[in-house]
Amino acid sequence: MSEKPHLRARNFPSAEDEARAVQPHGRYDGPGSAFRMAFTDTEFLLREELRPVRLQLELLKAELIQQEQGVESSVVVFGSARFKAPEVAAALLADAVASGDEEAIRRARQMVSNARWYEEARRFGELVTRESEALGEPVIVATGGGPGIMEAGNRGAFEAGGRSMGMSIFLPFEEAPNPYITPELCFQFHYFAIRKMHFLMRAVALVSFPGGFGTLDELFEVLTLTQTRKIRRRPIVLIGRDFWQRLIDFEVLIEHGVISAQDVELFHYAETAEEAWAVIKAAYSGDNPALVARQMKGN
Repeated sequence: MSEKPHLRARNFPSAEDEARAVQPHGRYDGPGSAFRMAFTDTEFLLREELRPVRLQLELLKAELIQQEQGVESSVVVFGSARFKAPEVAAALLADAVASGDEEAIRRARQMVSNARWYEEARRFGELVTRESEALGEPVIVATGGGPGIMEAGNRGAFEAGGRSMGMSIFLPFEEAPNPYITPELCFQFHYFAIRKMHFLMRAVALVSFPGGFGTLDELFEVLTLTQTRKIRRRPIVLIGRDFWQRLIDFEVLIEHGVISAQDVELFHYAETAEEAWAVIKAAYSGDNPALVARQMKGN
């Protein structure tokens, strides 16, 4: 006696089932054949004309996975990929001193100095993870997935026993994703624009440590979107007042009338992980229902 069909059984086989069931067809399986199903045809998907589809897929994949993993809100950490952990920087300095190369020694000493930002980022990731419900609901640390400050943020979350997200971008010279990201939340992007969207879609706060071109790119993207009210206002914290004020003279921008005096109120300065986390928690304190962490992910 055959099994009674379920009322909600599939009417059509799934794409996965059919892709797996495809059998070899001799001459039609070779290079240049058009016989493959479109969604299994990598050569077709990589065509120039398919860029709009690839953009959509890249946006959708990370979105669906975050939904499935229950990620609603994140605290995004930016900063230099070149900073080293204190123990690594100390070893590099020892090697440089042993070599006797004065320029190598100078660079290594700067690396040792910069290692304090790695340590603050690691402690910040740990703080956010340990107090993940301090904003009224769970939040997780999200980074660009690479080394340096990104590694430190993910490492702090990992050492605190929590999850964290990494959104890597494919670069010819980039290393593999750092080893502290939750595997289910480790993404790789081709398009910078889509990666930036995912940084902000769930971000309830953004913390920027000292960094170079990439960090500045991400920071000014957030400041511009906030200034123009394309995104809702949220805490933006710059770690290391001396670094940022030497790098960017916001008073000059005000003086020349290219930004408003109020625009410098879009961000805060902090020196330590604790100060940065305190700024974020203060922004979401009180009974105002608009100050919940959860994001409404509209277009």
